[in-house]
Amino acid sequence: MKADRTTVCEAIRAALLTADPHAKVFAAREVARNWRRGRLAFAFGQAMPDRPARPAAPELLPPNRMPKRGRGGSERARIALWHALAHIEFVAIDLALDMAGRFGEEMGAEFVSDFLAVAADEAMHFALLDRKLRSLGSHYGALPAHDGLWQAAEDTAHDVTARLAIVPMVLEARGLDVTPATRDRVRAHGDENGARILERILDDEIRHVAIGARHFAIIANRRGESPETLWISLVRKHFRGGLKPPFNDSARSSAGLSLPACAELAS
Repeated sequence: MKADRTTVCEAIRAALLTADPHAKVFAAREVARNWRRGRLAFAFGQAMPDRPARPAAPELLPPNRMPKRGRGGSERARIALWHALAHIEFVAIDLALDMAGRFGEEMGAEFVSDFLAVAADEAMHFALLDRKLRSLGSHYGALPAHDGLWQAAEDTAHDVTARLAIVPMVLEARGLDVTPATRDRVRAHGDENGARILERILDDEIRHVAIGARHFAIIANRRGESPETLWISLVRKHFRGGLKPPFNDSARSSAGLSLPACAELAS
């Protein structure tokens, strides 16, 4: 690669420091595309920001101060649901970018490729959800959102193994459990378009969790440790509270998660 090319580290950092949601979507997809096409040098000369840039809206609140969504299939409840999902996917863009930028030098080019692909997926998910909100007469930023998701990144910024254990293997895996029921409720209210969006997100998130679990297992095996035992110890150290059943056993198994380990963390 030519020395004068932008480095992957610089491109990731620039995307993380992009605040506007639609500009961030473009930046995440662009860095993934440029990396895939060999336009970015594998070099890491800059630190990732402690926090990514955020737009002026939505207002970020502690989880315990979030307003109730409303009941059933009311318009208010529907908008609140899609806004909450859009926020999760918006933060997920930055979580994947930070994973690649913060730990890519340590973990290698395949790791960078995997998590930049995840970031591009999350950007596409956010775009779908924001479009859904606009079809309902709303938009991302119209409601407050909780500020708990990035806390996991801050808590594990020192250790790629802990980051993998918590972000893809706990937080994203939780989506595997709850998305099918959400999809079914959306479909029951006659929203087939929304149900298809959730099916697409679920399929992608199984793959994302599998990417995290695979890289976690590589690290554990290099250390001569059981991936299941190491995962349990790191979740207990870095995640507040155990895992919450019921689990989507088929999706978790497809993603490479240990069902006995999940059950132990839920006990």
